[in-house]
Amino acid sequence: MALTAQNTVGITAVHEVPAEFVIAQLLAIFDDIGVDAAKTGSLLSSSAVDAAVHVLRAHRVPLVVDPVMRAGTGAELLRGDALRTLVSSLIPLATVVTPNLDEARVLAGADGAPAELAERIASLGAAAVLITGGHADPVVDHLFDGHEHVDIPVPRVASAATHGSGCTHSATLTAELAKGHSLREAAVTAARVTAAAIAGGHLDVGSGDGPVEVFQSTGASQRRLMK
Repeated sequence: MALTAQNTVGITAVHEVPAEFVIAQLLAIFDDIGVDAAKTGSLLSSSAVDAAVHVLRAHRVPLVVDPVMRAGTGAELLRGDALRTLVSSLIPLATVVTPNLDEARVLAGADGAPAELAERIASLGAAAVLITGGHADPVVDHLFDGHEHVDIPVPRVASAATHGSGCTHSATLTAELAKGHSLREAAVTAARVTAAAIAGGHLDVGSGDGPVEVFQSTGASQRRLMK
């Protein structure tokens, strides 16, 4: 058992899940409920990435690879060996990879404009790349589908309730692809829903960045964004 304590607010420990359990979790869904689209998030270890690849190669569905490397608090969520395996084995299976700007620089192995970084990541085998804008001003997500570059404006929300925003974005993107929407349509919706979830987030929960509120993403928080 690997249990690593983190002296941070939000992430207090990271536990490595055995590869066999990762496979069992995935097969429990694929072999019973069925899967219209899938996404990966924090995988931590090379063995976990290998386990996901083992199942996803045999069950090809639209795949969103969210290369979660660190928590907002700085806690490591993807080890160096796992990063190498993700690049060599998981990214080539991806319908779209969704790094933030810092993660995009790591994957590309270089600095540069989002368009350049997206092309470098696509050259690793991904069908498309969506680099999320994060703290840029103005906020813009950059989509490269292997042929065309598209900038997607994102509403800027002045709020510290951002915990879970990256996961909300990639999960929404996956859900929209599962519904049959185009990648560009899914990316636009993911940007809108994530911004609304931040706007409706909870600043009074916990001592770190407050959590987003995804259940308000189609209600009051969207109305706040439109004002």
